Amino acid sequence: MRTTRRQIVFAAAASVALPRLATAQAFPSQPIKYICPWPAGGSTDAVMRALAESAGKVLGQKVIIENKPGAGGMLGAAELVNAKPDGYTLAQLPHGVFRIPHMQKVSFDTLRDFTWIACLTGYTFGLVVPADSPIKSIKDLVDYAKANPGKFSYGSTGIGTSPHLAVEEFAQRAGITLNHVPFKGNADNMQAVLGGHTMAASDATGWAPHVNAGKLRLLATYGSKRTKRWPDVPTLDELGYKTVSDSPFGVCGPKGMDPAVVKTLHDAFKKTLDDPAVLATFDKFDQSVIYMDTDTYTKWARETYAAERATIERLGMIKTN
Repeated sequence: MRTTRRQIVFAAAASVALPRLATAQAFPSQPIKYICPWPAGGSTDAVMRALAESAGKVLGQKVIIENKPGAGGMLGAAELVNAKPDGYTLAQLPHGVFRIPHMQKVSFDTLRDFTWIACLTGYTFGLVVPADSPIKSIKDLVDYAKANPGKFSYGSTGIGTSPHLAVEEFAQRAGITLNHVPFKGNADNMQAVLGGHTMAASDATGWAPHVNAGKLRLLATYGSKRTKRWPDVPTLDELGYKTVSDSPFGVCGPKGMDPAVVKTLHDAFKKTLDDPAVLATFDKFDQSVIYMDTDTYTKWARETYAAERATIERLGMIKTN
């Protein structure tokens, strides 16, 4: 039986294409690492563990959380830059990736080095003080800070993070100077304010159990409207300080990922938003579903990067070189 030249070429092409197709179809064939750039025990860690467990059931492989705290949440981004784009290394990219590159030199390019797979949720931020603090309102804080410039200390989850910059924007609009104390994450920040080492803490709702237990007092939240759980607590925006902050996040990977792998991961993590266990964890930390598909999340990232540069410039924190 004669074999034509065309048949030989076709067979050779097929032999190359089939292994690639099999690889895409086999994904995932091993556990997936999902980097949490915050310490274990904090609100982000808890939420990401719920997402990882749920997504792992869909994918048929374990999704393992690896904590890499420090540097304002930038260590996950730094690792993604050097990771293989095979879908086995993922990370949460916090809002700082849109801000910190405008403030200092970093090892990554926010708009070129990542694949924005899916956005899933976002934080509720607030400012808390110890329950026995004489500061009982934002007005009290402003009055104290004006009388004692630079003496009111507050902790955040790091320089350039949303809890840091929201308070700095509020302080700028209020005409006050505060003493910022950066921590690696929510757990350290809470220990400091509960232990009396700082006068206040700006953070996501890792403070919620302490507020509910009567150990901390919530002065204000940073959203565009009041929260369902604390409807009597005002927002900084409604108090006249024109400060609104939230930080949508989800799952991201390195640049150059196979679109088929991206779709597999996107679809699996999207399904987590129907999981009662995941939604219960969101509720525990006052986080809502904020879903964006890959294209929408990528567009949002580009728009947010530009918007955050304007914020950093307004706060006078833009890098000079």
